[in-house]
Amino acid sequence: MTDQPIVAANVDAIAMQPAPINPDWILEGTPVARVGDIVKSTDRTTNSAVWDCTAGTFNWHFGIDETVHILDGEVEVSAAGFGKRVLRAGDVALFRAGTTARWHVPVYVRKIAFCRHPLPWPMGVAARALSRVRSLSLRPSLGLHPAG
Repeated sequence: MTDQPIVAANVDAIAMQPAPINPDWILEGTPVARVGDIVKSTDRTTNSAVWDCTAGTFNWHFGIDETVHILDGEVEVSAAGFGKRVLRAGDVALFRAGTTARWHVPVYVRKIAFCRHPLPWPMGVAARALSRVRSLSLRPSLGLHPAG
């Protein structure tokens, strides 16, 4: 079975499942988190999900690159070398793989998370080159080749 060429979803219709925060990471409160998967990329290196969480303070260890888009509520995030920043609805942030960030959720936060497993530099270069070749081969003919 092949993957669908376009996947569209309404974030309010995504089925949410419990996604407990590691108890060792919780610093304050009793935050309750849930997650709902949206889609995985064909090569399985990237996925998108909706995640929400109730009030609490916790450390979050990012094992992969994660770009977040805050949909509802707010969260104060901080990390070594970053300071504190409040992310609210409409804000976007990237948390690089290997980052440990402190999250303080005053009431509630809901986000879309775009997660990507980073590739080693040589593999990333090769993947971008292959992507470039594919995109060039899909372009309409510019009339530079004789008709066959």
